[in-house]
Amino acid sequence: MSTMQPAGTPIGGLSRQTGGTVQNAPAGLFGEVLVSELCGRYSRLAAEGRLFSAFALITSGVIYSTAAGTGGPLLWNGTSNMNAHLLGVLVGGVTTANTVATSIGLTGNGGQTAAPGSPTAIDASGNMLIGGPGPAMNVYRIGTVTNAGNRFVPLSAYGTGAINSLVSNPGWIDIGGSMIVPPYGWASVSFGNTATTGVIQLGLIWAEIPV
Repeated sequence: MSTMQPAGTPIGGLSRQTGGTVQNAPAGLFGEVLVSELCGRYSRLAAEGRLFSAFALITSGVIYSTAAGTGGPLLWNGTSNMNAHLLGVLVGGVTTANTVATSIGLTGNGGQTAAPGSPTAIDASGNMLIGGPGPAMNVYRIGTVTNAGNRFVPLSAYGTGAINSLVSNPGWIDIGGSMIVPPYGWASVSFGNTATTGVIQLGLIWAEIPV
């Protein structure tokens, strides 16, 4: 069970000031503090080796509420002391047109105490710090989960257009850590309806943070 950390406790290699007067802080016209994202939003997580990505080539992806062959990528948290914070979904090329209009989004559930059944190996995955360690999470292209997805967060349309249709290719979708996979939970990129015949390239980026 997670507990609140005391004020000033370093998180992710950073610490915060808990009192006193901030000296020489940059301020705007009305005295507001100006903020700069030095090196980008997720740069520190990447530098610490906590940021990971996965890529899957999905054929005829199943609806989110189907347990068998769900995905992907399909992320399973088999640890007892880590959370996976989902940061972004990547929608790449459609290599075979889909015949059923649907949407692409995120699903997940808990109670996954053992690895998903009938898993298919992930097409590619790794640490966003080149040469960094592998993830604590288990990641697959697709697999059969114990409990089917009980939520669906639509993020992008997935139409029936030609394979070069930009409507089906929005690229990077930033969700900013708004979905978290706790120990013995799973999450995956999924579909609002079964994407009959469609072949699409999908990706997931997440950060691994101790509970």
